Amino acid sequence: MSEIIKKLNILTFHSQYILSLLLFVVKNINEFTHNFDVHSINTRHRADLFPPTTTLSKYHNGIYYSGIKIFNHLPQHIKHLSCNIKKFKAALKKFLLLGSFYTLDEYYDWNPMSDLGALI
Repeated sequence: MSEIIKKLNILTFHSQYILSLLLFVVKNINEFTHNFDVHSINTRHRADLFPPTTTLSKYHNGIYYSGIKIFNHLPQHIKHLSCNIKKFKAALKKFLLLGSFYTLDEYYDWNPMSDLGALI
């Protein structure tokens, strides 16, 4: 099934969810706090979005927090395109088509050393 989806360039349900959620995040990036807004230490995750600390599971399952978590797990080269929505969307869709993620756990477990490393 996975090969058919890849050949037809169809996004899986979870990949479509990731695409829609990340487009929302990028279009509303001014509503989110970056790590460099919180601290001035120059770390490799400085450009990531800052996840607010909360223990409410209702908040953790919401769009705002999920968007931050999914955005922060993107490969760096795609994150850097977030200032240009057209380029960001094209690179993200290519990444999601190659990945064919059937669950969010597959997305979170993805690493650049896997078969998708050719994108980098």
